[in-house]
Amino acid sequence: MIKGSIPALVTPFKNGELDLDTLKQLVEWQIAEGSTGLVPVGTTGESPTLSHEEHQTVIEVVVKTARGRVPVIAGAGSNNTVEGISLMRFAEKVGADAALVVTPYYNKPTQAGMVAHYTALHDCCQLPIVIYNIPGRSVVDMMPDTMGQLAKLPRIIGVKDATGKIDRVSQQRATCGADFIQLSGNDETALAFNAHGGVGCISVTANVAPRLCAEFQAATLAGDYKKALEYQDRLFPLHEAIFLEPGLAGAKYGLSLLGKCSEDVRLPLVTLTDGTKARIKAAMQHAGLI
Repeated sequence: MIKGSIPALVTPFKNGELDLDTLKQLVEWQIAEGSTGLVPVGTTGESPTLSHEEHQTVIEVVVKTARGRVPVIAGAGSNNTVEGISLMRFAEKVGADAALVVTPYYNKPTQAGMVAHYTALHDCCQLPIVIYNIPGRSVVDMMPDTMGQLAKLPRIIGVKDATGKIDRVSQQRATCGADFIQLSGNDETALAFNAHGGVGCISVTANVAPRLCAEFQAATLAGDYKKALEYQDRLFPLHEAIFLEPGLAGAKYGLSLLGKCSEDVRLPLVTLTDGTKARIKAAMQHAGLI
């Protein structure tokens, strides 16, 4: 089952190009630190600025490096259904365990349009789908009733919910069933999300603090919310600091402090301001990471 702490992996660059050796090292480190899944080429992996060839390369490298030790949920979302089908089929071909598919952004489909989009992706191959609902970026919000309709399809298995609305977990349990996999897309509210019935988080902070995030998730899934709250107190300043500017830039800077990855990002994103760097460094010290 897909659950626990699942980092939305950054994509490392060197001189503007993919740094595949560092990517492999990050995968090995994440698994060794207790992460229970990996998401390559989501937004945190800078998918908007990767070419199709680079996108495919990152998925294939992560799958091959993970070697089945943890599930790999490949980013395969697009606002173009035909393009999404292509990404889905490639991810299936190279051995990904599931696909993370964002609601179509910018072109603002209706609820019926989203049902048609996800149904087409579901039917194009045998790869399970995790819906990614993030209205703050995609401008459309998949309603619980719509998700319940899609959950009837055998390979639509769960949701990464980044609505920030904790009541959605209970609403989606009602419409999709208790076995539908609900993963938080927001680090800062993952504690409450799991208390309502979630089973994990696709996390940005876990790039920088994989062991703490994994132990935090394990505590919530064991029902030990006293212990989980102690982890929350250690991690919360880092959750906030990483997102003072785009979260992937924050994650890469944190990784650079650990000597794991350069802080290089692709335009239109830029590296962090000094003030944000200071906040992230202080938050990592608070968490005991440096």
